Amino acid sequence: MARSTGRPAREPGRVRQLLDVFTMTRKVDPTLVWWMLLAFLVPVLVGIVLAFVAAGSVLGAILWVVVGVAAGFLAALIVMNRRAERAAYARMEGQQGAVGAVLRATLRRGWRGSEIPVAVSPRSRDAVYRAVGRPGVVLIAEGPKGRTQRLVDEERRKVLRVAPNTPISVLRVGGDEGSIRLGQINRSLARLKPKLTRAEVLAVSNRLESLAGGVPVPKGIDPTRTRPVRR
Repeated sequence: MARSTGRPAREPGRVRQLLDVFTMTRKVDPTLVWWMLLAFLVPVLVGIVLAFVAAGSVLGAILWVVVGVAAGFLAALIVMNRRAERAAYARMEGQQGAVGAVLRATLRRGWRGSEIPVAVSPRSRDAVYRAVGRPGVVLIAEGPKGRTQRLVDEERRKVLRVAPNTPISVLRVGGDEGSIRLGQINRSLARLKPKLTRAEVLAVSNRLESLAGGVPVPKGIDPTRTRPVRR
């Protein structure tokens, strides 16, 4: 029997990953290069000015310039990361299952949620997702209010049936009035005021898991492959 001599494929290095992110983001955001250049030049110019004004020696001047260059590289990377995140959200916007992908990739610590929707409309494929945190239970509707209101009302009744008196909030992701964008999900969750203790969050989450399992992710997006860039 022939023995395989092939080595397992190595994961791309950090530099290669940054280059891939830059290339993909530039295709969506042609102004990326100019924003990164501006972010790089500002700290460098500040370092040069401080080298002439604050440095008391040649070594001090060199150090200020080096600090400015390092800060410029860091600022450029931060700008690239922010705009790459926006580009990722823009590619996912409007796709079925996008909310699940965001919850799977970026849901912050202290929240319990899943990329699997708790309800899906068989006709329109609109979906409702659920997250549990100290503000209570948050139902996140993916689709217009007119089409998702019935799904939200049904899920609200289910939550109250197994966890009475639990605070319930509703977020809607879409393009209609009063809705939020994909990139605003975590920000909107963070703005909700805490009302439960951590022990109560765990208890409510366990009770909700006793309900019927989630339904399959709607066709249109694979949350295991498409995800926003982490900061």
